[in-house]
Amino acid sequence: MKLYVVGIGPGEDCQLTGKAIRAIEESQLVIGYDVYIDLIKHLLPDKETLTTPMKKEVDRCKLAVEAAMAGKKVAVISSGDAGIYGMAGLIYEVLAEYKATDIQIEVIPGITAASSAAAVLGAPLTHDFAVISLSDLLTPWEVIGKRLRLAAEAGFAICIYNPSSKKRSDYLKKACEIILTVADRDTPCGYVRNIGREGQTSKILTLEELVQEQVDMFSTVIIGNKNTRVINDRLVTSRGYKGI
Repeated sequence: MKLYVVGIGPGEDCQLTGKAIRAIEESQLVIGYDVYIDLIKHLLPDKETLTTPMKKEVDRCKLAVEAAMAGKKVAVISSGDAGIYGMAGLIYEVLAEYKATDIQIEVIPGITAASSAAAVLGAPLTHDFAVISLSDLLTPWEVIGKRLRLAAEAGFAICIYNPSSKKRSDYLKKACEIILTVADRDTPCGYVRNIGREGQTSKILTLEELVQEQVDMFSTVIIGNKNTRVINDRLVTSRGYKGI
């Protein structure tokens, strides 16, 4: 019995790996968040699909494990990379509850938002960096704030996932204010919305300007460090090669 956990990247076909496409083609059932299934529905012409809304991730994984236990080859879809804020970890946890040791899980990596946003903005993650989600649905804001401050103190470039939502409209502002206690206000930053999808937009600005910027859940934000600068309208973080 086989269960794939597939990262589909940002959404456009050219950024799916060949391995991801093969796993989807081989699967009899494809399960995912309804928005992500819509992104690949043209790859599923005669495929059985199941979708669940946001906040139903556990139910989604249980459906997948139960289908695999019934003998179906199943693919669970994640945007970006399935192992980075994706479904891979939860699948292993749910599988352990079912004690379904005869199910073979294969995690198929995908292009995550950090690397795809960085490519649009230039090369801001060429040295050490941290990835931090601002969603406090599963992580308390106090913990998120501490991670932001410590990452800034350590000099990491910081990639921010889930920067804002209707209920968290001021979270990016709060995050920037924490980082501003450590970083210079003219630190180069940028964000990309709808990466690899129709309507993709991006913007480069300073940390001080980012405080007032309005973004949404479809945006990925990158905050540079003291080695980040703007070169030809692109963010570039130096790794120090020119000093060797």
